[in-house]
Amino acid sequence: QVQLVESGGGLVQPGGSLRLSCAASGSIFSMNVMGWYRQAPGKQRELVAIITSGSSTNYADSLKGRFTISRANVKNTVYLQMNSLKPEDTAVYYCYADQFQLGRTYEYWGQGTQVTVSS
Repeated sequence: QVQLVESGGGLVQPGGSLRLSCAASGSIFSMNVMGWYRQAPGKQRELVAIITSGSSTNYADSLKGRFTISRANVKNTVYLQMNSLKPEDTAVYYCYADQFQLGRTYEYWGQGTQVTVSS
């Protein structure tokens, strides 16, 4: 099986920065997309950013320029650099990954890491 474990969340003041990490382990042939989603209380889970195996990226428009996603394929790890954080960024951030195995795409989710932006 594949497991994703996030780290790096915590409490930060508005305008501050955090870097989230997600490490994938298990039965990995080749990860395609890896990325980050977030979910605030009472709201739907939403895309933050994704990155493909070819390093193409997609960001939520409202986050472009503040957040940067990157990956280290040899370590099956994805990062999210979060700058100029705002209170509305407060959410649980979930790591996402997928790969193609046995004729289908399999999707994986981490347990989430809490990010709280508050003064």
